[in-house]
Amino acid sequence: MSSKSTTAIHRPGFAARFKLGTVRAGFAFGSRLAPQRTVNRAAQLFATPFASSRIRAQAAQGDDEMQRSQLQINGETIATYVWGDPVLQPYALLAHGWSSFGLRFLPWVAKLRAQGFAVVTFDQPGHGYSSGKLCTLPEFTETVHAIGQYYGEAALAIGHSLGGAAVTLAQDQAWHARKLILVAPAIDMAAAAGRFFRFVHLGENLREAFYLWLLRRTGVSVEQLQVHRHLPALGVPGLIVHDLDDDDVPWGEGERYAQYWPGARLFTTQGLGHRRVLDAPEVIEAALAFVRGEEVGTRVVGSPNLSLCV
Repeated sequence: MSSKSTTAIHRPGFAARFKLGTVRAGFAFGSRLAPQRTVNRAAQLFATPFASSRIRAQAAQGDDEMQRSQLQINGETIATYVWGDPVLQPYALLAHGWSSFGLRFLPWVAKLRAQGFAVVTFDQPGHGYSSGKLCTLPEFTETVHAIGQYYGEAALAIGHSLGGAAVTLAQDQAWHARKLILVAPAIDMAAAAGRFFRFVHLGENLREAFYLWLLRRTGVSVEQLQVHRHLPALGVPGLIVHDLDDDDVPWGEGERYAQYWPGARLFTTQGLGHRRVLDAPEVIEAALAFVRGEEVGTRVVGSPNLSLCV
């Protein structure tokens, strides 16, 4: 959700800068002159994955063991990728982030297979090889939950960025994973919307109308999508991995997971940013150590007004 920035935005060429400048000017003027039309356009943009998700998915190569399949979920055709047998083996469910794709997790697969896991990943609606055009956190969450129910209780679930929030919100009595690993997870829809507003120069006067658009589309309020509200009752072991130099989802959001999640631990990296942290060898090794029951990272004790690592 907050990973609305891309390489083209971080290092824009002239054409990209010109287009971004045009979008910002349009939103800045539209916020005052045509607020309803502007908020509808902005919300559509917020919920539209980048086309690069599909392009990168097409370029990714699996291996001979990988089984491609499809599931029908909420009217969309969801592309799935499976290694091993999730029915007979403990399985790991891997959930990608915004404008990403399931095979983004390929560096994890061989390592997880060596630990005895079957592996399941997939493309969210509007991403990779899945159908659809718009997708928000509630759809991310519903898709994770539906795939989890299809394959049964997971031994492990791993989520990156918006996928981390979705994996967390998907846990309930009907489906859950016995352990969670969240890499650079987003925690607050309101904070993500704020970053989007600032990036595209959308007027703050449109925030409530923007939230209402999301509520009408999904039936879920922004307040319900503040993940920290759900963490105290989660009841499963968790590891949060977050990089101090994450410009898309601030490190403090990962820290907030660890503050509100009893027993969870925070593994902090530096210099990897939001994307490279997912497939950094040291991150994968730390995650596997956590899966084996080893102590990884730090326990965070705090409240909204106190942050203390011990």
